[in-house]
Amino acid sequence: MYQFKKTAIALAATQIALLASGMAVAQTEGQQVAGANVVVVTGQRKALDSAQAIKRDSDEIVDSIVADDIGKLPDRSITEVLQRVVGVTIDRTMSKGDPEHYSVEGSGVTIRGLSYTRSELNGRDSFSANGGRALNFEDVPPELMAGIDIYKNPSAEQIEGAIGGLVNLRTALPFDFKGRKMAASLQDTYSELKKGKRQPSGSFMFSDRWKTGFGEVGALVDLAYSESGTRTDAFQVEPYYQRGDVVTGQNVWVPKGSQYRTLNFDRKREGIYGALQWKKDATLNSTLTYFKSKYRMQWDEQAIFSSASPYNIGVTNGTYGANGQLLTGTLTDTADKGIDFGADTRAANRNSATTDISWHLTWRPSSDWQIDTDVQRVRATSKSFDSTVATAVKMPYENVDLSGSVPKLTFDQYQTAYLADPNNYYWAFTQEHFDDSHAGEWAWKTDAKYTFDSPILRDVRFGVRLTKADSTTTNSNPSFNWAAVSQPWQGDVNGKLAYLGDPRFSNQTQLHQFTNFFNNDTPVPALVFPNVALATGYPGSYATLHSYHDILCQQANKDTGSSNPCTPWAPATFGTDPAGTNDLSERTGAFYTQLRFGFDDLKYPIDGNIGVRYVQTLLKARGYTVFNPTYTQPAAGTTVVGPAIPNIAGFSAAQDASNNYHNVLPSLNLRMKATDKLQFRFAAAMGISKPDYSQLQSYATLSENVDSTMDTPTNTLHVNNVTLTGTGSGNPNLKPIQSRQVDLSAEWYFAPAGSLTFAVFNKQLKDIIINQSYGYNVTGTDGKPYTFTVTGPVNGARGHARGAEIAYQQYFDKLPGWMSGFGVQANYTYVGSKQDLYHPVFSAYCSGSSSAANYNLNLNGCDTNGTTFGDLPLQGLSRQSYNLALLYDKGKVSARLAYAWRSKSLQNVNVNGTNGGDGTDTNPASPAVGTHSVAWALPTWSDSYGQLDGSVFYNISENLSLGVEAQNLTNAKYRQLMQQSIGMMTRAVFVSGRRYTASLRYSF
Repeated sequence: MYQFKKTAIALAATQIALLASGMAVAQTEGQQVAGANVVVVTGQRKALDSAQAIKRDSDEIVDSIVADDIGKLPDRSITEVLQRVVGVTIDRTMSKGDPEHYSVEGSGVTIRGLSYTRSELNGRDSFSANGGRALNFEDVPPELMAGIDIYKNPSAEQIEGAIGGLVNLRTALPFDFKGRKMAASLQDTYSELKKGKRQPSGSFMFSDRWKTGFGEVGALVDLAYSESGTRTDAFQVEPYYQRGDVVTGQNVWVPKGSQYRTLNFDRKREGIYGALQWKKDATLNSTLTYFKSKYRMQWDEQAIFSSASPYNIGVTNGTYGANGQLLTGTLTDTADKGIDFGADTRAANRNSATTDISWHLTWRPSSDWQIDTDVQRVRATSKSFDSTVATAVKMPYENVDLSGSVPKLTFDQYQTAYLADPNNYYWAFTQEHFDDSHAGEWAWKTDAKYTFDSPILRDVRFGVRLTKADSTTTNSNPSFNWAAVSQPWQGDVNGKLAYLGDPRFSNQTQLHQFTNFFNNDTPVPALVFPNVALATGYPGSYATLHSYHDILCQQANKDTGSSNPCTPWAPATFGTDPAGTNDLSERTGAFYTQLRFGFDDLKYPIDGNIGVRYVQTLLKARGYTVFNPTYTQPAAGTTVVGPAIPNIAGFSAAQDASNNYHNVLPSLNLRMKATDKLQFRFAAAMGISKPDYSQLQSYATLSENVDSTMDTPTNTLHVNNVTLTGTGSGNPNLKPIQSRQVDLSAEWYFAPAGSLTFAVFNKQLKDIIINQSYGYNVTGTDGKPYTFTVTGPVNGARGHARGAEIAYQQYFDKLPGWMSGFGVQANYTYVGSKQDLYHPVFSAYCSGSSSAANYNLNLNGCDTNGTTFGDLPLQGLSRQSYNLALLYDKGKVSARLAYAWRSKSLQNVNVNGTNGGDGTDTNPASPAVGTHSVAWALPTWSDSYGQLDGSVFYNISENLSLGVEAQNLTNAKYRQLMQQSIGMMTRAVFVSGRRYTASLRYSF
């Protein structure tokens, strides 16, 4: 923090010194700072026209969104803004590793089917401290943005790292305005499903410029604050199991239950942005900017879920589909005296911030030369706590109807009363998670441009960029520390459970009513949950709950004469265990040169650029390696037959790792103008996307396994096999994912804010990062090197993403009267993908445990019946997506009705809720065939989803406007699917309801 403050002071002092320079002269009237590319707009139509001009005149293939007015992008979050762009889709879950939680404003951004996205702020690095290299776009206040540009094929002068695309967030500068400019806005949002407290938002911007004796000076300050409160209700279905003992003579598929949940989400987003500009004359100008965004969120959830044994579930009055899947029926479990369900209260919070301070200087020593120097310091932090406390209940039976798109559960009077009685519940488990991340970067670059006096050569550009980045992420270990309080399977409590009705175990609980559930679409019974205070009261509340187990254990010892240790609960370690720490530093040096040219005298003029970028990366990972040998070396005099047994001393020690690599990235961008309105583009380039910091952790646990038999009479040890294996939390030797990409586009600009564009693209990928195995060398006591086969992330696959985009927008000015204000925007994207492993691991049948070394399980997915899926596409990729918007802009009224849709996409394989270790072994060659001992992991998919949003603004005066915005007007339901042998089955259905925002804006 001290270093950052010192940096800010130093850069500010430099800027002030330049402002005070007595050598400057006043700027002449009408001059503008070179390179300012923000177009100030005051309406929806002008915003579209400005964005169209950026796309038309750019050297690269780019799509843009420009703010309608100061602080007025067309949606409530940057993720929602981005989904309107052709080729861009957003995820609707909070985390790819935990898709059970819905994100109302969207989360991860995918461009042309790829998540390898680079984020920038004003053309500079910007990121969140989340273990990745990009921004969490939902963290950034959209009110601070003047526009967003999405580059889809790079040029040499752009910073490397954007295979999918580059998202550049642009802020305004004082010289973008002719003089003084002020804007303010106030909003309040109402959530139809959550109701409750107000959700205020507001922004304020002030900018001015002055002519002085030492040049022109400009200053801008921009503030933004917003609150959002949402609620999501969900029905879930547990994975289906193949059963031959439910219907005589028939194999059917039955889930172990269905359930429901509610999540209340609150977030606060704050932003501050300031800019100082100074311009001496046409030869010298300088800019200093400060940007800080803060994001605070907290949510709590009440969820019930089945924890029953799937093979003890019985079905009465069952009906089944064509593939044998259960459609309707009553679930029971007589073997366990009821269906085991957990009822958990989960509370989570996260505080994150990104701070950027940057200084830019432009010097034109002559009419031919321009030199730009840029210094940046960016820091990001993120800290979170996630806590779950659960009760449990044995539900007597459950009536399910799974035949429709939404699961239906019905409960009679007896069930409702039973579930509302606290005496039927017992304390079940706790689970805590912590993480704390810090990331920072220094970046310096200098670019030079020489302009030719030539009919063909426009200019040549070259530059150098140096960066120094550091990242430290600390996770609790275990990352999510699940610990039982009292469970039926615990052997040290003599079958006793910590029931809430026992005065010894009385603690804070609540009867949660699930009011207005699914927008009053489906009533569900009230359940008994732990109070949120027990989840947030860690560690004291956890220690109290786990003391209940100790009481039961000690009582069991007394009753049975046992001597169980009754080991007290131990919290997860945090900040003291090297397994939970990822400490990295990275240095890069880049050089580029790029030539811009144009053949204006041709019948069809051609212009473009060609260049090459070279970047070298030096990575250092401060890590740790643990090796605890479990095999004792043979005693002296023993005859050893077979492979030699390595003699490696056990150790637990810091093991730093280094990785150096370089990349040469050529690029070509061409444009041909067939007419003044019709142009064609061709672009070809090589790109890279570096591994996320979370994938580079240098922590490995090594093990040695010796398969041997001892012949005692002859004192001979027969060694059958020796394996050296391990598990790595990451792999510091990873190289970037690489892409060879080609784009071809046709662009027809037939009117202001009127265009029709078409593009095809092909991205050939190699060195895609997957989890497989790599070699880890250790020196034995004999001085010889030994290689352990460690499971972790590797550059292990190739693939492609190829497809087409078409986009159209137009206002119908020729319609009569008020109808001439209507317009339309539409776009469609198709992307096909394929991924091939360098070393295929497909096996028709599943086997083994759920460890990272089970490649077939983790890469191909396994069903509960022990069969493999395979042939899965790239994650996060929808084959089809489209946007359709009806616009109106006439007189005092501006309105929009926008629909965004994407087809289904693979979310992940082997994630929470759709994995387990009790799959049936159906491999006829397996000695354990028929047992329930196989690890399984289903691919989870996001089903196709479309959402309709709208807005209407009325200009009360030239400076004052009043508006209403609405999200999810059709109350769309978001479905999640799980892939099984019987097809794509419904895993969950989420409802978040409509949201309405009233806005008042003033500017002059």
